[in-house]
Amino acid sequence: MSLRIDRDGPTALLTLDRPAAMNALDAGLIASLTRAYAALGQDPAVRAVVLQAEGPIFSAGADLDGMRRMAEASEADNLADARALAGLMRTLDTCPKATLARIHGSAFGGAIGLIACCDIAVAVPEAQFALSEVRLGLIPATIGPYVVRAVGPRATRRLFVTAERFSAAEALRLGLVHEVAEAGALDQAIGRQVQAVLKGGPAAIAAAKRLVADVDAPIDAGLIEETARRIAETRASPEAREGIAAFFGKRKPGWSP
Repeated sequence: MSLRIDRDGPTALLTLDRPAAMNALDAGLIASLTRAYAALGQDPAVRAVVLQAEGPIFSAGADLDGMRRMAEASEADNLADARALAGLMRTLDTCPKATLARIHGSAFGGAIGLIACCDIAVAVPEAQFALSEVRLGLIPATIGPYVVRAVGPRATRRLFVTAERFSAAEALRLGLVHEVAEAGALDQAIGRQVQAVLKGGPAAIAAAKRLVADVDAPIDAGLIEETARRIAETRASPEAREGIAAFFGKRKPGWSP
């Protein structure tokens, strides 16, 4: 089971449970998360949804074994796979319930997309973050609109092109996370945020989230489809194949000095 779903009163807890795979987002986990957010969004007993993880890190992002298979897959299969991740981001982003990310360890690639889609994110000081796709000859296409919205285009361009690791303190400064809490105080920090949410009217919170989306530039179906097309195209490129082969071969890719 790669996703656990638990309840704590009006709070639903979604736990990424693939610690041996660093909670990488494979097809099964993406599908499970999409179904869970869609169902919980319609459950009147749920007021808040907390995303958390087992193991030492929050999530390594995309499952690279899956990426390697997609690089050899047909264009249709590649695009369907990319659309699945784009669909998860859209489902989480539009969930009418308050959504929180409890980041107990590092988060990379697609996991940063999940964090950017959540309403509230709290991380431990030791957490590291990176959008390292270009080092594999890839681009963070499907998560791109949400990361740009979270931290702004200027900061995103730097993070995309350098693929550098950055700290929880930097993530806080950029606006990717809203609070940094020591590991022993992480649950207390999340609990405080949940209690604040519970003081608001459920319908009003859903309407307030829609208001933000409506008054900001919308992430519409056309943009979602375009990001899926771009990552599907990039994953099948010679550069991406070389990048992923180099990763699994524990060597530098051909373009790296």
